[in-house]
Amino acid sequence: MNYESAAPFESIESAQEYLGLLAQVALESKQAAEADLRSQADSAPPRRLEALRMIVYNLEKLTLHVKSSRRILNDLRTLRRLLHQERSKVAA
Repeated sequence: MNYESAAPFESIESAQEYLGLLAQVALESKQAAEADLRSQADSAPPRRLEALRMIVYNLEKLTLHVKSSRRILNDLRTLRRLLHQERSKVAA
Protein backbone atom coordinates (compact mmCIF):
# COMPACT_ATOMS: atom_id res chain seq x y z
CA MET A 1 0.00 0.00 0.00
CA ASN A 2 1.42 3.39 -0.99
CA TYR A 3 1.16 6.08 1.68
CA GLU A 4 2.85 8.87 -0.29
CA SER A 5 0.54 11.34 -1.98
CA ALA A 6 0.83 14.54 -3.95
CA ALA A 7 -2.43 15.97 -2.62
CA PRO A 8 -2.33 17.81 0.70
CA PHE A 9 -3.72 15.99 3.73
CA GLU A 10 -4.01 12.67 1.94
CA SER A 11 -1.22 11.27 4.05
CA ILE A 12 0.23 11.68 7.50
CA GLU A 13 3.45 12.95 5.96
CA SER A 14 1.72 15.76 4.06
CA ALA A 15 -0.16 16.78 7.21
CA GLN A 16 3.15 16.81 9.10
CA GLU A 17 4.66 19.06 6.44
CA TYR A 18 1.71 21.45 6.70
CA LEU A 19 1.96 21.57 10.49
CA GLY A 20 5.69 22.27 10.21
CA LEU A 21 4.98 25.27 7.98
CA LEU A 22 2.19 26.43 10.29
CA ALA A 23 4.51 26.21 13.31
CA GLN A 24 7.13 28.27 11.51
CA VAL A 25 4.66 30.99 10.50
CA ALA A 26 3.12 31.09 13.98
CA LEU A 27 6.56 31.53 15.54
CA GLU A 28 7.50 34.31 13.11
CA SER A 29 4.18 36.07 13.73
CA LYS A 30 4.60 35.77 17.49
CA GLN A 31 8.08 37.25 17.31
CA ALA A 32 6.79 40.16 15.20
CA ALA A 33 3.94 40.82 17.65
CA GLU A 34 6.36 40.72 20.59
CA ALA A 35 8.62 43.20 18.80
CA ASP A 36 5.62 45.49 18.22
CA LEU A 37 4.66 45.18 21.86
CA ARG A 38 8.16 46.11 23.01
CA SER A 39 8.47 49.04 20.61
CA GLN A 40 5.07 50.47 21.53
CA ALA A 41 5.14 49.80 25.27
CA ASP A 42 5.56 53.47 26.19
CA SER A 43 3.60 55.24 23.48
CA ALA A 44 0.63 53.09 22.45
CA PRO A 45 -2.83 53.33 24.01
CA PRO A 46 -3.54 50.67 26.66
CA ARG A 47 -6.19 49.04 24.48
CA ARG A 48 -3.68 48.50 21.66
CA LEU A 49 -1.13 47.03 24.07
CA GLU A 50 -3.76 44.65 25.44
CA ALA A 51 -4.63 43.60 21.89
CA LEU A 52 -0.97 42.89 21.15
CA ARG A 53 -0.69 40.86 24.37
CA MET A 54 -3.74 38.83 23.32
CA ILE A 55 -2.17 38.23 19.90
CA VAL A 56 1.04 36.97 21.50
CA TYR A 57 -0.93 34.77 23.91
CA ASN A 58 -3.06 33.24 21.17
CA LEU A 59 -0.07 32.62 18.93
CA GLU A 60 1.63 30.87 21.84
CA LYS A 61 -1.46 28.68 22.32
CA LEU A 62 -1.48 27.92 18.58
CA THR A 63 2.19 26.95 18.73
CA LEU A 64 1.52 24.55 21.60
CA HIS A 65 -1.45 22.98 19.81
CA VAL A 66 0.55 22.53 16.62
CA LYS A 67 3.39 20.96 18.58
CA SER A 68 0.97 18.55 20.21
CA SER A 69 -0.62 17.72 16.86
CA ARG A 70 2.79 17.01 15.35
CA ARG A 71 3.51 14.55 18.16
CA ILE A 72 0.18 12.82 17.56
CA LEU A 73 0.92 12.54 13.84
CA ASN A 74 4.34 11.05 14.63
CA ASP A 75 2.65 8.47 16.85
CA LEU A 76 0.15 7.63 14.13
CA ARG A 77 2.90 7.28 11.54
CA THR A 78 4.82 4.95 13.85
CA LEU A 79 1.72 2.85 14.52
CA ARG A 80 0.94 2.67 10.81
CA ARG A 81 4.46 1.43 10.11
CA LEU A 82 4.20 -1.17 12.86
CA LEU A 83 0.88 -2.42 11.51
CA HIS A 84 2.18 -2.45 7.96
CA GLN A 85 5.18 -4.60 8.98
CA GLU A 86 2.86 -6.91 10.89
CA ARG A 87 0.66 -7.36 7.83
CA SER A 88 3.71 -8.05 5.66
CA LYS A 89 4.85 -10.81 8.04
CA VAL A 90 1.37 -12.40 8.11
CA ALA A 91 1.18 -12.37 4.31
CA ALA A 92 4.60 -14.03 4.07
